[in-house]
Amino acid sequence: MSNDEFRDALSRLAAGVVLVTAREAPLDPDDPEGPAGEDVGMTATAFMSVSLDPPLVLVSVREGSRMDDLLDEQPLWAVSVLSESQRHVAGRFAMKGRISDRLLFEDIPYVRGEATGAPLVGGALATLECRTERRTQAGDHTLVIGRVLSAHVPGADGGPLTYFRGRYRQLG
Repeated sequence: MSNDEFRDALSRLAAGVVLVTAREAPLDPDDPEGPAGEDVGMTATAFMSVSLDPPLVLVSVREGSRMDDLLDEQPLWAVSVLSESQRHVAGRFAMKGRISDRLLFEDIPYVRGEATGAPLVGGALATLECRTERRTQAGDHTLVIGRVLSAHVPGADGGPLTYFRGRYRQLG
């Protein structure tokens, strides 16, 4: 079986789209109130609930990616469940290094999570703040299991943004 055959077969499975975000640790560890590093974000469709008690979720990140490296050092991260009107957010953060992380967040409304300091996208259907419990290597990806520290449903309207057969879709 080729990689293309495998990818084509799995493209038939519809998936919800989330934005995983984290904030680099402070530039000076002795001054936690000082300037922090950049915000980093990554579009993901390989995201799922793992457990209700304790509340755990899992995201799969490409091994060696900036997000993988950051989550190896920074245990706090967040997830914004994107709505169908946020296709532009998903597309922007799926650009894989074609644009600097600082510019990725430009013009995208967000607030900082109280538990993690990570960006939470405004207008998302739901947001979760997490602390890494376990990291497991799986082929060319790292599976990151996080304990959910907070979950919010801000009341955004609309349906979820989904990904199916290589394109962002809406339910209906």
